[in-house]
Amino acid sequence: MRFDIITIFPEIFDSYFNESILRRAQKNNLIKIKAHDLRKFTTDRHKTVDDRPYGGGAGMLLKVEPIYKAVATLKKVQITKSKLQIKSKLQNPKSKRRVVLFSAKGKTMTQADVRRWRKYDQLILICGRYEGVDERVTKYIADEEVSVGNYILTGGEIPAMIVTDAVARLLPGVLGKEGSLEEESFGVADGKLQIAESKKSIRHKLLAISYLEYPQYTRPEDFMGWKVPEVLLGGNHGEIKKWREKMSKGKLNI
Repeated sequence: MRFDIITIFPEIFDSYFNESILRRAQKNNLIKIKAHDLRKFTTDRHKTVDDRPYGGGAGMLLKVEPIYKAVATLKKVQITKSKLQIKSKLQNPKSKRRVVLFSAKGKTMTQADVRRWRKYDQLILICGRYEGVDERVTKYIADEEVSVGNYILTGGEIPAMIVTDAVARLLPGVLGKEGSLEEESFGVADGKLQIAESKKSIRHKLLAISYLEYPQYTRPEDFMGWKVPEVLLGGNHGEIKKWREKMSKGKLNI
C-alpha cells in the first residue's frame, strides 16, 4: 500500500516513519510512504501556497491550485501491492485510492474508517495548515474530510502520521507475529464494534455539542468553474457574518 502525504513541511515525517515497525514495513516493501512538498506544485517564483480569506478574517488559507496539481500528479503514480507487484488500473481510480483532507471541521475518525482505508492501494493525505484550506479542496478534490479528535492542532501532519500508522498496522505482515489485532480496543467481533470501556465509564458518559468552523475561501475567485460564494465578495460584513453562522456545523459527541 502507498501513502502519499501533501504538506509544506515534508521533513517532519522523517524521524517517525524511519523507526520501528513502519521502518521495517517499508524495508520489506509492504508499504511505501512519501511526503511531498506542496510548494513544488506552485508556479510563481515565491512558491506561494496560501492567501488571505475572502470576506476577511484572521490567518491565511492554503490555496486550491497547488493542492489540485499535487493530487492530480499523485493519482498518476503507478501503484503496486507489496511484493506481489500487482499493478492497479488507473482507469478505475475510485476503487483503488482515497483522498483524505485533515480538518478540524471534518468527521471524527474512528477505527471503522481505519479498517475501510486499508482496502485501498493508495491513500493521498492532505495536511491543512494556518487558518485552514480553501473549501473547494473539500468539495471537489478530497473524497472525505477528517478530524482526529475534538481539539485543534497547528496542522495536519500529526493526523497524517496517525492515519498512516493506524492503517499500516492492519496490513498483512506489518506487525508480524506481534500481538493480536482481533483482541484490541475497537476491534471487531461477530461483526460488531467492541469498545473496551468499563461499566462505570458507560454510566458517566456526557453529551456535548461542539460547533465546527464555517467553510473558507481564498484567491482565485473562480478556479475551473469552482466559484467563491457571492456573499463573501460583496463586502457586506453583516451578511457575511450571517452566512458564516448558518454554515457552521453542530456535532454531537458522546
